[in-house]
Amino acid sequence: MHLKTLTLRGFKSFASATTLGFEPGVTCVVGPNGSGKSNVVDALAWVMGEQGAKSLRGGKMEDVIFAGTSGRPPLGRAEVSLTIDNSDGALPIDYTEVTISRTLFRSGGSEYAINGSSCRLLDIQDLLSDSGLGREMHVIVGQGQLDAVLRATPEERRGFVEEAAGVLKHRKRKEKALRKLDAMQANLTRLTDLTSEIRRQLGPLGKQAEVARKAQTVQQDLRDARARLLADDLVQLTATLEQEIADETALQARRAEVEQTLAAARARLAGLEAEAAAAAPALSEASEVWYRLSSLRERLRGTSTLAGERLRLLGSAADEPTGGRDPDDLEAQAARARAAEAELAGEVEMARAAVEAAATQRAELEEAARAAEKQVAALQRAVADRREGLARLAGQVAAKRSRVEATESEIGRLRDAVAEAERRGHQATVEFTALESQVAGVEQGEEGLDAEHEAATEALDDAVARLATLKEAEQVAERDRATWAARVEALGMSLVRKDGAGALLEADLPGRLGSLAALVSVEAGFEDALAAAFGATADAVAVESLEVAVDALRLLRTEDSGRAVLVVGSGGAPDPGASRTGVPDGVALPEGAVPAVSLVQPAAVVRAAVEELLTGVVVVDDLARARALVHEHPSLTAVTRQGDLLGAVRASGGSASAPSVLELQAALDDAREQLDEAVARGERTRFELVAARDAEQAARERHDATLDRLHESDAALAAVAEQLGHLGSVARSARAEVERAERALAGATERLAADQTELAELAERLERAEQDPAESEDEIATALAERDRTSAEASSARSRETEARLTLRTSEERARALSGRAQSLERAAA
Repeated sequence: MHLKTLTLRGFKSFASATTLGFEPGVTCVVGPNGSGKSNVVDALAWVMGEQGAKSLRGGKMEDVIFAGTSGRPPLGRAEVSLTIDNSDGALPIDYTEVTISRTLFRSGGSEYAINGSSCRLLDIQDLLSDSGLGREMHVIVGQGQLDAVLRATPEERRGFVEEAAGVLKHRKRKEKALRKLDAMQANLTRLTDLTSEIRRQLGPLGKQAEVARKAQTVQQDLRDARARLLADDLVQLTATLEQEIADETALQARRAEVEQTLAAARARLAGLEAEAAAAAPALSEASEVWYRLSSLRERLRGTSTLAGERLRLLGSAADEPTGGRDPDDLEAQAARARAAEAELAGEVEMARAAVEAAATQRAELEEAARAAEKQVAALQRAVADRREGLARLAGQVAAKRSRVEATESEIGRLRDAVAEAERRGHQATVEFTALESQVAGVEQGEEGLDAEHEAATEALDDAVARLATLKEAEQVAERDRATWAARVEALGMSLVRKDGAGALLEADLPGRLGSLAALVSVEAGFEDALAAAFGATADAVAVESLEVAVDALRLLRTEDSGRAVLVVGSGGAPDPGASRTGVPDGVALPEGAVPAVSLVQPAAVVRAAVEELLTGVVVVDDLARARALVHEHPSLTAVTRQGDLLGAVRASGGSASAPSVLELQAALDDAREQLDEAVARGERTRFELVAARDAEQAARERHDATLDRLHESDAALAAVAEQLGHLGSVARSARAEVERAERALAGATERLAADQTELAELAERLERAEQDPAESEDEIATALAERDRTSAEASSARSRETEARLTLRTSEERARALSGRAQSLERAAA
């Protein structure tokens, strides 16, 4: 497999399409600075999926598009195509040549293609990663990256090696698979939680669904009953409408006949009215002439009377002498004149009273005449009604009676509807009150369930927290175990010797007891001091006897395995002058000095040898005390805690050196103790973890149980609330229906009263029309005679009123004529 061609269009400095051909082997790109050699490498990295603009020596990704020059405008996109020879099948695709291309638009969009087919960036990366290529591979080393590769850390070099070995892609796939598994596990956990939650809710939801089904059934029955009632009402109303239509048809036919008869009668009436209208001017003129003549006659009569009275007065005055009249006579005449004047005033008052009485009688008689005229008109209308036809009135009466009956039936139905709605409302109110008391009991139980659920929740939280603490403790113990196990392993490997002692420890040598360091336990903090006290013997191998020691030395010489220090575990004895304290008798140690032998716990087989080796060795704090001790007791050897040794004839020490076998063995023993403690702690934690899981499971079960009961209580409350809402709506609907029915009942009652009044009037008219015609004619004749009589009496009353008014006017004229006569006579008498 090798690169075959590289085509660039609008990529960086390659404005025009440029194709570079490659052959198997090494290809060198040579050119002056700035000619675009690095752009070719950038194009290779870019087409293989590079996403970092800085890796392409740019600030942002659109910098790879040709930006334009003074003589050429900028382009809108950059495209790079790379053709790979796949004759050897290195790429997992069934093509001998594979062309991958990438296009970037200045708007920010990108397109990828394999052999001309659109694909994703991930498809290109997967295809190239199987062959060791790709944007994360180090097959492309750009400018400034060589130094970074040469100065790479061990971890980075390990990444290069894994990449070259093909491990990196599998690691990436593993990480991707693990991420998918983690996401899937999280989704599975969430799904499990949701399933549990839904399963807990199924019971209450099932109960709610059952209540809903029952409610739906009841609603269906209610709708069916209402539909049946409406259908029955429709049938009844349809029958009533058909009967009304038939009655209306018959009435319309009868109306047509009556209208024809009425039209003929109206035509005759119009003729008579025309004749009356023609005669009316003459009648009016004659009446007016009669009234004028009557008034003129009365006026002339009054004038004649007044003239006669004046003539009489003038005659009497002429008979009397005008001069030398006696005053007594004049006074007597004046008195007679005043008496006559008073008599005339009485007559005026009597005439005025007569006029008022005549006017009153005339008004009464005119009213009686008008009543008689109305009676005549009513009788004539009754006759006209008979002439128009009794059938029309009978039809109207029947229609009105039918309407009254229908209204009465409607009123009865409305009253029944009101009673039924009131019954439903009362029943709903009673059930609502009962459910309210039930809700109070459920709410009290709900409070107890809430408290129980809160307690269970707190217990579950405590159990979860305890479980989390124990899991963390287990993880800590596991980390400590792994740490100390690794340290034990490392120290154990450090104790593996490659010299003669190691060869003896690995050889099958009878009588070998093992490493001296493994057979001696040193008190903590004194490892350096004891290592210096033992010296080279600290790395020694313990054997049972001198014979075994001789055999061991021969083995080392024969095998050429190096040299070794041996300690004989039995056969040797300590100095008789030394005591078990490690110092000669009679030697008093200063404060702070400790015999070295008291700081070790050797095995029984090497006890004598260890005591012999450490006889006369004393551990002190520092070199000053070591020097003072050796000056005072030259037979003793002083060792400091830092590992400096000082004797009368020898000394050793200095800065820290590599740890001795004794120190390594002490560290190994301590690490093993720590490992055992971590293992024990982990076991205890796991045991407690099992109990905590059981407690957490029990707490969760209690929590779930209380939650289920709480959900059931909520479902019960919801069901009761739904029933309360339903009953409330039923009660409100019943009240609304009562109000509607009462309004309709009031309207029907008003219509019934009006219809009954109209029916009574129509029945009365029908009764009058159905009377005997002869009797009607007699009544009309009587009414006409009464009308004529009352009209004549009214006319006579008007005449009397006129005469009374003329009499009143004559009396008033006479009184005015005499009113000055008495005064003039009295003046003449004076």
